[in-house]
Amino acid sequence: MKKIVLCPLCALLLLAQSVWGAIGCTLSNPGTDLKILFPSMETFTETARDLSKMKDGEKLYKNLKDRLGSDLDSVFETYDTPYTVYTVYGKNKEVIGIVHGVNVPGKGGVIQVFLATDPKSGEIKRAFFQRIASPAAKQLKNKDFLAQFTNLTLPDFYKHDYYKAAEPKAEKDKVAKVQEPANLEEKGRPDYEATLRGIRKNLILLDVFVYELKSEPFYERAQAELAKLKAPGGASKIDTPKTKTGARLEEKKE
Repeated sequence: MKKIVLCPLCALLLLAQSVWGAIGCTLSNPGTDLKILFPSMETFTETARDLSKMKDGEKLYKNLKDRLGSDLDSVFETYDTPYTVYTVYGKNKEVIGIVHGVNVPGKGGVIQVFLATDPKSGEIKRAFFQRIASPAAKQLKNKDFLAQFTNLTLPDFYKHDYYKAAEPKAEKDKVAKVQEPANLEEKGRPDYEATLRGIRKNLILLDVFVYELKSEPFYERAQAELAKLKAPGGASKIDTPKTKTGARLEEKKE
């Protein structure tokens, strides 16, 4: 009979999941961390969110997988995974920021990726790690690398899906301009890719929890254009020049 041997970390994760349920991602010191992110903060609130407890939760969970473009992890990305949205207030109770974190599996263990976003536009104001055990941790935590995500939005990621297939060198493809960290070794590449995935996942969930799915039209248009591209004779089915197709992706749906 073969024996199954679990590594200590795997055994601990399985135990935690069986005892406490799905594994969420929260700030260790929210009062301090949020004040650093938003120096003018007066107060903040924490709102627990859980797809399994939301209307159309199953559909939203399936959508998460579709919009990520990859399978969901059986430990850190379950249907009942709890999430915490931090809403940051300044003077006169004005909302000045939103902060949210996610777990993504990395080569060296779980990676906790947090985003601070603009409460109106959803633009990334800062991306940071709370936890990362990786051979590339130093490179990935580099300020210059993380600064590249500033001002990116979820629609930028959705449009990137189209551009990388149809117009790889499109000037409007903001996500394609993100460069990997300097001196990134091959053994650290999986965690670099996990970081990109974590940022995209974070934005997708924020679109559900905070921004009322306002980025959905961009996803739908990008997928529609990709479908045309993949259809037999697809290149000829796009009846406008690529630059004009790209421009349609930039337009906001009324």
